[in-house]
Amino acid sequence: MKFDRFALMNFSVMRFSLLVALFAMMAGPLPVAAQDAVIRRLQTESLRPVKKYVPDSLIKKWKSGGNYTLTIGQGSLSNWAAGGDQFSFTVNIILQLYSYYRKDRNSWDNTLDIFFGYINTTSLGSRKNDDRFDLISKYGYSLNKKLNLATLFNIRSQFVRGYTYPNNVKRFASTFMSPGYVIFSQGLDVKPKKNLSIFFSPLTARWVIVTDPELSRRGEYGVKPGTNSISQLGAFGTLTYEKNFTKTFLYKTRVDLFTNYKTKPKNIDVFVTNVLTAKFGKTLALNWNLDWIYDDDVRLFGPSKKSPGLQLKSIVGVGLQVKF
Repeated sequence: MKFDRFALMNFSVMRFSLLVALFAMMAGPLPVAAQDAVIRRLQTESLRPVKKYVPDSLIKKWKSGGNYTLTIGQGSLSNWAAGGDQFSFTVNIILQLYSYYRKDRNSWDNTLDIFFGYINTTSLGSRKNDDRFDLISKYGYSLNKKLNLATLFNIRSQFVRGYTYPNNVKRFASTFMSPGYVIFSQGLDVKPKKNLSIFFSPLTARWVIVTDPELSRRGEYGVKPGTNSISQLGAFGTLTYEKNFTKTFLYKTRVDLFTNYKTKPKNIDVFVTNVLTAKFGKTLALNWNLDWIYDDDVRLFGPSKKSPGLQLKSIVGVGLQVKF
């Protein structure tokens, strides 16, 4: 059977055309659907707010702030049969400042705590019941997320003259930088949690400073009579912890430990400060400040001033607190 060559060519063309048409019918909706999806995506993107570009030079590396607390109390009596002071007035001020720096592996933490209290009564007159400033500056280089190589500087003293009243006898005991405590230390700073820091150094230099001539002559706070300072070399550790139990209650504590390699290394000096704050509303707060100190060089207490004593201070007050 013979086939015409032109008939075969026509049949092949027709078959190819049918295949093209069938393919076009099947593939035709796909570009339309894809095009609709692209259009919808472009419409959605156009409705989104444009993110503001912030140059790296404007990203904040410092974080600063603080708390200010003012507590005032007053009382008066007139012909009160139960007895008491005719007039009493108290004021307590707490100022806590911080400034933190972060960049790459470098950190620099600075805190300044200022406490001052004053009381006046008819029978006792004017006295201070709190007076302290405490500056800590700590530089750290991060080894990992929880461990830093750190250098710490700390200075702690008071502002005005202080007195003790043994047997109701006024006795001059302290003043600005008398005593003053200066610490320079290098060690490791461990931060197992965000609100917990543990610093330890086996090699720390500490100076006890007494600038007042009278206190220096008496040889107070461990300095030799007639001298103004004593240098100590030892081990130092400090723990700082802060906890928000609720939105209302905040607790902060710090524990310093120091042992002097040169003299009686087993006798450890301890400084502990605690602040518990309960805030009500935006500005009203209840504060409880509890400090205790054991310093082997302070011989103001004990029989014949031959042994140190535990120093305690507790102050409770309700007043104004402002955060900034």
